[in-house]
Amino acid sequence: MRFSVQAILLTGTGAPDVLVASEVPTPQPSPDEILLRAEAIPVLFPETMLRSGAFPMPVEFPIVFGTQAAGVITEVGVGVDTALLGQRVIVSSNTFGTYAEQVSVPAALATPIPDGLSTVDAAAVGMSASVAIPLLETAELTGTETILIEAAATGVGAYLTQLAKEYGAARVIATAGGTEKAEQARGFGADVVIDHLDPEWPRQLRETLGGATLDVVFDSLGGESALALLDLMTPLRGRMLSYGFLSGAPAQVSAMDLIMRGLTLIGCSGPDWLAGVAQARGAALKRAATGSITPLVDRVLPLEQAAYAHQLLAERAAKGTIVLRPGRA
Repeated sequence: MRFSVQAILLTGTGAPDVLVASEVPTPQPSPDEILLRAEAIPVLFPETMLRSGAFPMPVEFPIVFGTQAAGVITEVGVGVDTALLGQRVIVSSNTFGTYAEQVSVPAALATPIPDGLSTVDAAAVGMSASVAIPLLETAELTGTETILIEAAATGVGAYLTQLAKEYGAARVIATAGGTEKAEQARGFGADVVIDHLDPEWPRQLRETLGGATLDVVFDSLGGESALALLDLMTPLRGRMLSYGFLSGAPAQVSAMDLIMRGLTLIGCSGPDWLAGVAQARGAALKRAATGSITPLVDRVLPLEQAAYAHQLLAERAAKGTIVLRPGRA
């Protein structure tokens, strides 16, 4: 029996080098918990923002970092069905701790991985596709509408693009950063792709629309570009779903900006929203297993290269999810 496991400690907030490989005591499952042997750990963009200090973290450092992992249940605590032993699951953690060889979390936070889906692919879709599904459900597309999906080549945007027409989009306009990512977005089903690395991309969007308007905007960029889009949206029924801010700031839109145009902004965040994302995880994994969405894995790195993975995300160099694999799993 081993008394320590490989893990990545967050030693404070800052640049990626605050993530340090270390050894920590082997976790033990408490009542109602499971112990997971982690085999695939997704590196998620929100984790990079937490690591950088963009959001306050009411914790004492160092902590084992990470919010999701996929692997095999090896132990169960009191009150947990022993039939779960040996099952492959993806888990989420509200208290971090998933960048490690073994992870102990409440059994209620585990979602089974369907047969036919690799553990790595499950890790790749576990968050992003689970966000895309409730976003599309919230949008309530009618089958006749034109939509804009920002950052459509990777992450949540890629799964939105893959599913948009199934959920009722008539025309999908997308943004992506650079030629290669633009081609990827087209492959996922975008009708038109605009390079959002060009600061004048909202003007290009206006030209693309040619007098038409956007009925729905899935806004992951935020910042000042969100305000520029309002005049391109359909008055009285146009709606913007704000779920991220890759620009570094949330959508710079005021209530008056919306009122004067008759538009709606829907904030997709907070505990209730995240509960819906968790409920959609099983459906997302099933879709990946049956081939109705394509999992996006950029690369698989050893767990000890977590800092490098965060650097790649900061540089926008990843074309899919970066997955960490514990070396001794």
